[in-house]
Amino acid sequence: MSSPHSHVPPLEVREAAACMCDHGDTCSSYAPGHALHLIQARLASATPSDWADAIVEASDERSGFVIVRTLADWTPVALWNGTGAAAAATPGTPVALHERYHVLAVGGARFNVLRG
Repeated sequence: MSSPHSHVPPLEVREAAACMCDHGDTCSSYAPGHALHLIQARLASATPSDWADAIVEASDERSGFVIVRTLADWTPVALWNGTGAAAAATPGTPVALHERYHVLAVGGARFNVLRG
């Protein structure tokens, strides 16, 4: 004879999960705009024809937003990154944007960006 199994219901989540970069710490998420994943960086490097050259028009370190204009058609593209892209991409800086894999290249640095 077996004893009856009492089902313990799952606990409710009371707070939304937050990335550590929201608290000024190292980014703990690979979602668009957060930390750059190694595979994401490798895929962007393996598809060089998808990079678009651009110039930084504006950047705001507090909000993490960067606005770039592509050289092909001078279209403005708003990007967000929580890991420091706005600090590295000051206005007038030449950059490269890989829209398929959401990567912004600023010099030798690569950032995972969210198009906004």
